[in-house]
Amino acid sequence: MVRTPLTPWERARGERLGALLRRARGERSMIEVAAAAGVSAETLRKIETGRAPTPAFFTVAALAAVLGTSLDELAAACVPEDTGHDEQRALSA
Repeated sequence: MVRTPLTPWERARGERLGALLRRARGERSMIEVAAAAGVSAETLRKIETGRAPTPAFFTVAALAAVLGTSLDELAAACVPEDTGHDEQRALSA
């Protein structure tokens, strides 16, 4: 199965999510946070660097719980204010 290439908007969204998770992680090690969330350190690294811009919901939910970040905050970081994209309009409807 061939994966459809990500759009620039999808790549930017993944980078914003990764940056937010890195800030929330703070001084804690990637290994410590990943283990507490039940994901591999490699998965967390890919999400934080934007290489996995569309992580599974349950992965994001587990990371949010461990980091003390709300899913609402993560969702807001993933939808830029003035993109004009149909995806943003669909999410806010």
